[in-house]
Amino acid sequence: MTLKEKISVDYMSAFRAKNTVAKNLLSVIKGEIQTIEKNTGVETLSDDEITKILNKTVKSLNETLKSLAPVDGKGEDIVQAVVELSILQGYLPKQMSKDEITQKIVELKESGVTNIGQIMKEFASLPVDRKIVSEVIKEVM
Repeated sequence: MTLKEKISVDYMSAFRAKNTVAKNLLSVIKGEIQTIEKNTGVETLSDDEITKILNKTVKSLNETLKSLAPVDGKGEDIVQAVVELSILQGYLPKQMSKDEITQKIVELKESGVTNIGQIMKEFASLPVDRKIVSEVIKEVM
């Protein structure tokens, strides 16, 4: 089952269960996928392309969480954003831990790769937070 199919099935499940948070979130994701497919003329986006959409949404939700303060009386907004993040995490591959990133950078350094650009290229296709990779590179180098 492709990621797009899984999102559609989960959307229908959320709709039937009257889970409005999941239904609304998945509706937005489905709409984004359809918009990109229509604009690019592609019949079906690949799982990698859909993962990019999901990562963009996760990044946006994380920024929303940072901007919301519980003191502002927006506790329910924070709860909703956290629930949405947990839903999206179910579709994304497990991120590499900081220890795994450090280990890979040390291995690259030992093999003679010292250019930050080359190291970042090694992580381009891996499920990592690029910001953490950058921080670890600065620590190790």
